[in-house]
Amino acid sequence: MPGSNVFMTVGVLALTMSCCLNGAWAAPLSHQARASAPAAPHFVVYTDKGSEPAPDVSKISGFNTVAMSFLLTTGAADQAKAWEILPKDQKSSTKSSYQKAGIKLIVSAFGSTDLPTSKDAKSTAATMAKWVQDNDVDGIDVDYEDLNAMNAQDGKAEQWLIDFTNALRTQLPQGKYILTHAPLAPWFSASHYKTGAYTKVHKEVGSKIDWYNIQYYNQGTEYTTCDGLLTSSKMYPGSAVFEIMKGGVTADKVVIGKPGGQADATTGYMAPADLAKCVATAKGNKWNGGVMSWEYPEADAQWIKTVKGSSF
Repeated sequence: MPGSNVFMTVGVLALTMSCCLNGAWAAPLSHQARASAPAAPHFVVYTDKGSEPAPDVSKISGFNTVAMSFLLTTGAADQAKAWEILPKDQKSSTKSSYQKAGIKLIVSAFGSTDLPTSKDAKSTAATMAKWVQDNDVDGIDVDYEDLNAMNAQDGKAEQWLIDFTNALRTQLPQGKYILTHAPLAPWFSASHYKTGAYTKVHKEVGSKIDWYNIQYYNQGTEYTTCDGLLTSSKMYPGSAVFEIMKGGVTADKVVIGKPGGQADATTGYMAPADLAKCVATAKGNKWNGGVMSWEYPEADAQWIKTVKGSSF
């Protein structure tokens, strides 16, 4: 997360230089029974560092979705790569323990180092969907952070995301696989992004997206108080939680994303107890989307317990 408005991708380049999708798994693993996408609230934690692509359930108790980072246009990296090369029996054992604990395991695509807009959306979606199926995960999170493409405001970024989402859903049917997006919060500001950014994406394919893991950090002092986070964004009008809901995104799809620790973002960190107050306020105003955190291990069982407070 150091630098611009992006997720941190510790060590991603070292892994991606030699990693690519090569069909190492000749056939899909035996998929365990899949239910429809879990109902809100969604409590999501990303993993991108450490030795565990999918942490033991005791360490992440209270979360119900784990997103392994990252699946890139060049192949799996970081924790996604660690999961890819994990022996089949270990994958099955981990998935079994997650299923018993009510936790879904998904892979996160792109992140801050990948610029996918120059790639063909449909073929990229086909390749990534195959990875999801071959590696027995429950779905995919679209962490698109091609800032230059979105900031160009020429409509190409929005159309790419729309095409990519549509193509993913042809391979990963709704109700069988989870499909989430992780937009930067300002991208919901239609007044700031004249070509629509995520308001356009939501209008066109929002019905195919299970929920949004919204990045409320790395935006200076914006979104660091409950008022700025929930009620009214001064810098990016329309992007606070209640504003997004008023804009037509249902409450169960608006997931509040925050750093697990101060070092996990340049700005936007809130102490868990302070964030819990915002969560309580939001819950009292008919919001039930849930909370996302970048990243484990700073965001662990104790972190989410504190953030939930008595609200969930």
